[in-house]
Amino acid sequence: MKAFRVTREFPLALRLLLINQFGIDIGFYILVPLLAAYLGRDLGMSAALVGLVLGIRNLGQQGLFLLGGSAADRLGPRTVIIAGCALRTLGFSLFAFGSTLPVVCGASLLNGLAAGLFYPSTRAYVALSPGVRKAEAFALLNVYATIGSLIGLVLGSVLYMTDFRIWAVAGAGVFALLTVAQALVLPDSPPVGGSRGSVLGDWLEVFGNRRFLLFSFATTGMFTVENQLCLLLPDGARQASGWDGAAGVLLGMGAVANLFQLPITRALERHGGGPRWVGPGLVVMGLSFLPPLLICAMDPPNGAREIAPRMVIMVLGSLLLFFGTMVAHPAVLEMIPRFGREALAGTYFGLFYVFAGLTAAGGNAVVGWSMDMAKRAGLPWLPWVCCTCFGLSSAMAVAVMYRMRALPDRAGPPVVEGTVISPGLPATAGAESGPEAMGGWDTARLPGPARAADDADRPPR
Repeated sequence: MKAFRVTREFPLALRLLLINQFGIDIGFYILVPLLAAYLGRDLGMSAALVGLVLGIRNLGQQGLFLLGGSAADRLGPRTVIIAGCALRTLGFSLFAFGSTLPVVCGASLLNGLAAGLFYPSTRAYVALSPGVRKAEAFALLNVYATIGSLIGLVLGSVLYMTDFRIWAVAGAGVFALLTVAQALVLPDSPPVGGSRGSVLGDWLEVFGNRRFLLFSFATTGMFTVENQLCLLLPDGARQASGWDGAAGVLLGMGAVANLFQLPITRALERHGGGPRWVGPGLVVMGLSFLPPLLICAMDPPNGAREIAPRMVIMVLGSLLLFFGTMVAHPAVLEMIPRFGREALAGTYFGLFYVFAGLTAAGGNAVVGWSMDMAKRAGLPWLPWVCCTCFGLSSAMAVAVMYRMRALPDRAGPPVVEGTVISPGLPATAGAESGPEAMGGWDTARLPGPARAADDADRPPR
């Protein structure tokens, strides 16, 4: 519960964004299982049309991440956040009152566009907030997003047979209130200066940043293995227990574990923080798929005496995955805007989320193929080893970048816990507009392990 107490230490605007993140993830994860049932059962759509509607939502989301990030840079994160929440309100309303294919497709597209606007602009808002403990703020975003998604999955399963339109109206009402609250509470700050060229020029600058592109590709394994909470791990839990609801046990334990996100982040901050811990976190995420290897080849369980130890192993694997995510994810988000100019923070987040969505989809396809191959060829270990390889290869890539001093260091002096210190300019600030900002490899001026060793002596944040 410490995470909720610490939330009160942040400005009101950030607290509202955390609540918004929580509500969006609950709404989304209630929406997906209920929407599929509503389209097929109540509207009589075929499986192909259901897939089309869901695919349109995902396409709209992935396609607008970059545009949403650029809009946050040009118009300011506040405007884009409010627009994203208003679009989510409209999308839920159309789901509630529309029953034809064009209306349903339009509602699905609006919900995808809302996410494409909200996610990069919210992260940019946190990254640009002065005097805020960035690592802790991103950690809290992770807490609220994860708990919201888990609650949404549980509620979606419970409400599967209820009237989808009731919950769509309720969701629209909640998002309408959040839209008004954000319009009243979020400071009307102008966008960061320095982005005076064209949007295309901004995109070319970000795409030309080789360090950032390599980092985005290096962390692809994080999103692939993280997505296995919805694919491989639930399937493994069902096989281990013979019970369709076993996945809920893993998600419930994950919700409890996620409450320790903030203490973990603060402990890592006392021991260097930042780039130092991304690689180790990815290693833990990869190794989390090894415990299920002990039971994946066993016959179906016979009674509670066989189910209990198998479920203990599955819970252990899922907790390791949650722990690795809690180590790596906030550090990754904190680093993203420091690869380039502050004025392009939204664009960097937008492009990063485009990579994350594409790689998660591709990674899930590979894992799904390995699951099918495991059944056909009698190789039950294959998908688990596949996920381990994803995590460890990603960790190795990040470790190489760390050793090459290609990861950005923090951009200012430490912020002691309980105090607010205005951030200053880094020692390498003058180089931000030079080759490094454009993805150069002048490693003599790039912070890395040598600087990280100094960070270890900094006071707690």
